[in-house]
Amino acid sequence: MNIFYQETFDNGPSGWYGMIDNFQGVKPLPVRDGIISSYAPWWIDYNHAPPGAGYLHLLMGLYTRGPLTEAIREYGGRNLFIEQNCPTNFTNATLSLRLRGELEFRGAQLLLLIQGHHEGVTSGWMLTGRPIPVTPDWSEPSIQLSGERDLWTPLGSRAGRQDYYRPGNLATTLADVNINMYLVLFPLNVVPLGPLAGDPHSLRAGRDYPVWSSKLPDGYIQVDTFTLQG
Repeated sequence: MNIFYQETFDNGPSGWYGMIDNFQGVKPLPVRDGIISSYAPWWIDYNHAPPGAGYLHLLMGLYTRGPLTEAIREYGGRNLFIEQNCPTNFTNATLSLRLRGELEFRGAQLLLLIQGHHEGVTSGWMLTGRPIPVTPDWSEPSIQLSGERDLWTPLGSRAGRQDYYRPGNLATTLADVNINMYLVLFPLNVVPLGPLAGDPHSLRAGRDYPVWSSKLPDGYIQVDTFTLQG
């Protein structure tokens, strides 16, 4: 297999970024000695609340095609994936990472999320059938991005956002990941803090109402190398 994208973070974040929320947007991720880090607490992404797949944390992401916002250019720096015109066809590619971390998962798993926009539909898929292991010591797991439908979970959308997020077609998205990719924690156990009037999934967890942070994942991950080959 040929490596078509590899990032060692020796020259900074190289386009990678974190998320604050829907309103404040992206944030920079610390990079030191060729290691990029993501620390809790993380934003609760409520865009895919039921009837979508559910809530998730976006730990770190990379746009695979532009245009890029000013904030992403400033916080992420030069996006070498885009500059080098790396392929967006991830079908049967292998993702390899050198990473370490200490996580209280609390029911979640570390997963790859891919997103693409095709025929007016923004479609996101998480590789839930192949979670990425995390250990306190450096490890180098590899997972294949094969196209078996039962390995993937579509993000879908919460009520009121179906005009933007829809499941779409897995094969189409895998063949052209033309928006971005993320490392995420999913699923989250989102529990309202105190009594709540109405359907919590119709509201925005963490924005319209507080949640029990003790139910959510905690900790950090660090990535030294991120490689895609196929």
